[in-house]
Amino acid sequence: MKHLWFHLMPYTDLPDDFREKHPSVWVDIDSKLFDPQRAHHMYNDFMDEMEYAADVGFDAICCNEHHSNGYGMMPSPNLIATALARRANPNTMICVMGNSLALYDPPMRVAEEFAMIDCISGGRLIAGFPVGTPMDTCYAYGRNPSELRERYHEAHDLVLRAWTEPETFSFNGRFTQQRYVNIWPRPVQKPNPPIWIPGGGSVETWQWCAEMDYVYSYLSYFGYKAGRQTMHGFWNEMDSLGKDRNPYRAAFLQFVGVAETEKEAYELYREPAEYFYGRCLHVDPRYLAAPGYVTEGTQRAGLESQLARTAQDTRAAMAVDKSAREFDAILENGYVIIGTPDQVAERLREVARDLNVGHLMLLLQFGNMSKDLVNYNSRLYAEQVIPQLADLWEGWEDHWWPNPMPLADRATPNTGIAAE
Repeated sequence: MKHLWFHLMPYTDLPDDFREKHPSVWVDIDSKLFDPQRAHHMYNDFMDEMEYAADVGFDAICCNEHHSNGYGMMPSPNLIATALARRANPNTMICVMGNSLALYDPPMRVAEEFAMIDCISGGRLIAGFPVGTPMDTCYAYGRNPSELRERYHEAHDLVLRAWTEPETFSFNGRFTQQRYVNIWPRPVQKPNPPIWIPGGGSVETWQWCAEMDYVYSYLSYFGYKAGRQTMHGFWNEMDSLGKDRNPYRAAFLQFVGVAETEKEAYELYREPAEYFYGRCLHVDPRYLAAPGYVTEGTQRAGLESQLARTAQDTRAAMAVDKSAREFDAILENGYVIIGTPDQVAERLREVARDLNVGHLMLLLQFGNMSKDLVNYNSRLYAEQVIPQLADLWEGWEDHWWPNPMPLADRATPNTGIAAE
């Protein structure tokens, strides 16, 4: 079992009346709410938390790409990943979940920057290639939803060729035409860094992962109960396509809060959970389903995107006030797993076996958690939960994990501060 520490970098100072006075956390969020001086401290705290997670023993630290929103302040995950590649524990992998390929013009930029991160880190990059949410792609960046997937696949092909073809070549696609493709730098990992595909329940994404032998990563904000239909559907599709059930073909995201006692966990994680589900996922429904974004195959399969669930669940069950009932509903629905290390380990073992996932992505920072609480959560999980799950998936080989340079062959960064 691999344990990956995931950070969304949410804005932690959204006002108490955010739901009542603001229509959406995404796309048209009021820019007057953003305080750059507060964000200075947030960003530095967030990166401290990620470096701490690497130090206490997580297998990887993860970042992702979002635009024009207050729940994920990471429009360029490559900036974050580059800093982590230099400063974070050299035994920890760097997972970028990911670059929204259809937004880069030309997509060569992804090939170059990912290769640069792989070089700086000594071959520790996991390269995520999401299609991207409609809020990011269609509304914040103005991409035509009917062209989105064609742009995505064309960009993917260009990036792969740029990484793997040894000679300069020309590329003549519908959206990108380049006479000379010859990227410098090139990635350390050969033929290329492992590729993971973040998804929200698209049948086409399952089939794409099977065809290309990529990891399917379900980044669910609604926990393992809501994720069962999607993950079981994925494995059924793998069966029909003749793929084995190697659990490392899949990754799943789960919110977790660990404490010394169950009572303490309830007290510590109640406010951050209510903040996240009450404010960070306050998305206006008009941005959730751009015409042409959801494919016909996914609609026919009856799969509902978690974006649609966002509007339904958070506006209904979590809509009014910050009462204990809200957190009780969050726990009852499995959105967040809390408890002692033993309780959390037992629940996660059940989740991993039920969903058949070998890469467990943990949101141990969510909502408005303080840095001290984040680090407390991360330390308890690393020291007391990870060892209890070490025997999961013995006998299976992870073919989708980075293959870095030997530690002895890598540079040793000087992270000290020079004297004035």
